[in-house]
Amino acid sequence: MRLLDSIRGRVARPASVRRNLLKTLIQSQTIWLIFFFIGPAGLYRLEEKLHLAPYRFSSRGWRIAGIVLFLLGWLLAYTSAAFMVVKGKGTPLPADATRELVVAGPYRYVRNPMAIGSFAQGVAVGLFLGSPLTTAYALIGATGWNYFVRPWEELDLARRFGRPYVRYRDSVGCWIPLLQPYDSEYNNHQTQTIHQGERNGHHRQHPATRKPHT
Repeated sequence: MRLLDSIRGRVARPASVRRNLLKTLIQSQTIWLIFFFIGPAGLYRLEEKLHLAPYRFSSRGWRIAGIVLFLLGWLLAYTSAAFMVVKGKGTPLPADATRELVVAGPYRYVRNPMAIGSFAQGVAVGLFLGSPLTTAYALIGATGWNYFVRPWEELDLARRFGRPYVRYRDSVGCWIPLLQPYDSEYNNHQTQTIHQGERNGHHRQHPATRKPHT
């Protein structure tokens, strides 16, 4: 935890929406090239060298499933990125992070829609190729992100945005979407009511003390 606390994200400098969209597009395309093309291509060749090709599950059905899942993941990831740019006044990268807390669009239903969309795309590439190593690569990446990257991101967000983020984190799941969208104004009102009750001697559990949704 001390190591995580010592690493801080860099908030984006003030810039126009167009500029932030351009930076986000460049960032996302670079990441897409590395993780969805170069990585899977290398693993696909490695399977041949390791004589794992007979274990591939390539078929027309798997390829169609891969295409559909990839498009859905792409739509979710890019929609989420657009909300981060427009509402957050920054980009999705921690080195150029948003200036405002984003609780709009897909973020009203789940805390990490970009991660969900991206990992769905990774699995989709594995399904399309019928590649066991590529599919495992995507699942291992998702697990690693959940246990090593996500805790740091949440710590950094709590540090930058304070109580509003803590309320959001404790109300919205990381992987499982809400059926009803998160209402930040309602939650702000509820917290103000709780604080007023505490000041008047009525002790209630603050929402921030609840166990975070995962």
